[in-house]
Amino acid sequence: MSEAPITSGVSVLLQGDPSALPAALRGLINNAQFSDVSFVVGRRRQVVHAHRCILISRCKVFHRMFLQQRPPEVQVPFVLADVQPEVFLAVLEFIYTNSVTLDGLLALEVLTAAVEYGLTDLRKLCVDFISRTLTVDMACEALQAAVTYGQNDLRQRCLAFIELHTEEILKTQGFRELSDLGIVSILQSDSLTIDEVPLIQAVREWACVSSVVLDVPVSVVAQDAVRELRLVLLSPDELTTLERENAKDDLIPEIQIVQAWKFHALKKVSDSHAHHFQQRKGTLLREHHHYLDTPTK
Repeated sequence: MSEAPITSGVSVLLQGDPSALPAALRGLINNAQFSDVSFVVGRRRQVVHAHRCILISRCKVFHRMFLQQRPPEVQVPFVLADVQPEVFLAVLEFIYTNSVTLDGLLALEVLTAAVEYGLTDLRKLCVDFISRTLTVDMACEALQAAVTYGQNDLRQRCLAFIELHTEEILKTQGFRELSDLGIVSILQSDSLTIDEVPLIQAVREWACVSSVVLDVPVSVVAQDAVRELRLVLLSPDELTTLERENAKDDLIPEIQIVQAWKFHALKKVSDSHAHHFQQRKGTLLREHHHYLDTPTK
């Protein structure tokens, strides 16, 4: 089929090779020739060269940064001590070429930078890469980044991965370093593939580490997290053991343990705390569980 003739006087946008421009601009990344702005980056104080017009056209944060520099013709380097050179260069790679080279060690830090610099498309690329390359050792770090920067899509993908590999992940250093918000987001899940007894123990270990780091009592560190523990799933013998352990550190408020004993006495589910009576995917069956009357998973 022949192409329709172009009418004289009509403007037509013609597209050349779409890869040619990014390839050409890649050669300008950290190239001192014709550079008109520089950055002193990271603890090693590495100098990185760039071009104002490119940064301004692609990133509002740089636009504001350059407007605040007076006088603009004086090229005083911008000091970025809190970002590593590899991360900043990845950000520049995206700004110049609309693509980025990531690996498992770099992706979380580039995600942080993408959020801080308001680079939405780079953020999406990082979230997609992290989601597809999650590992047991990195899952909690990815979840923490998602929680910290409000990345709900990444948070959901991390939780789905943690639900599949709960026992292994709860043994990682990343789990022990989670914030209280990160721990709570995990404990709210019905799909964790672990029983409540080892889950409580993992929360206790996390709280002990956080207590030392933050220099506050275990009960204060864990006050939000322990509300998500489902003590009614424990048998009377397990509750008795829990009380003995709890006397050492006051991890769990006494009223919460009393409520679990109340369920064993009355065999009645509380409507006001119905989720506390929900068995998780990994909950081991106990004799009293038939009183829980939980909906089918």
